[in-house]
Amino acid sequence: MTQKSRIIYMGTPEFAVAPLKALLDAGYDIPAVVTVPDKPKGRGLFLAQSDVKKFVLSYNQQSEKKIDILQPVKLRDEEFLNALRSYNAELFIVVAFRMLPECVWKMPKKGTFNLHASLLPKFRGAAPINWAIIQQEKESGVTTFFIDEKIDTGRIIFQEKSPIGERETVETLYDRLMEIGAALVVKSVQAIDKGEVTTISQNEEGLTELNSAAPKLNKENCRIDWKKRADQVDALVRGLSPYPAAQTTLVNGKGEKTDLKIFMTAPTEMKGKESGKVIVKGGGIYVMCSDKYLEITSLQPSGSKRMGSKDFINGHKNLLEDEALRFE
Repeated sequence: MTQKSRIIYMGTPEFAVAPLKALLDAGYDIPAVVTVPDKPKGRGLFLAQSDVKKFVLSYNQQSEKKIDILQPVKLRDEEFLNALRSYNAELFIVVAFRMLPECVWKMPKKGTFNLHASLLPKFRGAAPINWAIIQQEKESGVTTFFIDEKIDTGRIIFQEKSPIGERETVETLYDRLMEIGAALVVKSVQAIDKGEVTTISQNEEGLTELNSAAPKLNKENCRIDWKKRADQVDALVRGLSPYPAAQTTLVNGKGEKTDLKIFMTAPTEMKGKESGKVIVKGGGIYVMCSDKYLEITSLQPSGSKRMGSKDFINGHKNLLEDEALRFE
C-alpha cells in the first residue's frame, strides 16, 4: 500500500478551499495550513480572515484532528521556517498564495507544487481566468507544476482542459476550474506518492506577451476602451463579471458624469460611426464601439446597486431625450 504524504497546504482565496477539502476527504494528513495574515477591511476596519482560514476554523470545530493555522508576515522569518520544519511534511502544496522564497519551496523532500488556473505556459500571472476570457480563448484549464525560481515556470505535472463557452463569464469559469483543480491536486499527490510522475518542461515556443500574460487587475486594465471592437469590449466585460467588473463613465450633454460598472452586454448588428455614442431606446442602452453597437444589459451606477438597463433608464428619464449622451 502506498504511503500517503504528510502535507503542508498554502492558500488564501475561495479557489484554494476546494483542493484543501478534496485532500482532507481523500484522507491526507495536513497538520498545518499557511495563509495570509488577517487584514483590516470595511469602514469599521474589522480584521477579515482569508477563505482558507475560515474553512480550517470551521473544520477544526467538527474534527477531532485539528489543523494548525500559520499566518506569517514574512516568509523568510526564522520562527516561521522553524515551525514549517517541525511538521516534518514530505510535500508542500500551493494554491493562490504568494511567491515562495527558495528556503520554503525547497524544504520538503518530495518538493512543492502549485495549482495554476490556466494551461501553462499560457496566462502566467495573477489573473489567468479573467485574461483567458478577455483574450477570447476557446479553452482554459488548470495545471499542477513543481515550483522553481521563477513565477509559474516550473515543470508540469498534469493539466486538465475545459472549454470556454461563447457567453462565459469569469464567475462560471472560476467555479468550474475550482472543482477541476481540486481533483487535479489529489491526482497529482497520488502520482507523486506512487513515484509515477514524469514532468514536462514548459515549451514557450510561439508564445507572445499578448496571449501569455495574466497581469494583476487594476483600474487601468479594467476600464472599457469603446474604440475597440464590440466583441473585444464584450469579452472584457465577461472576463471581469461579476468582480471586479468593467468600468466606464457616462457623460450627458451638460458634461455631467456618472461612473458605472458594466456586468453584462449583448452583441448587436447595429452599425454606427462614433465610438462611445449612446442610444437609449425600447428599454435598452446601446453603445457604439469601433464596428457596431453593443447593448448593455446589467450595470451599476456609483453608490447604487446592480440593476438591469430598464431599471436604470426608469431612474434616469432625462436620458431618453439626451442626444449627446456618450460613454468615455
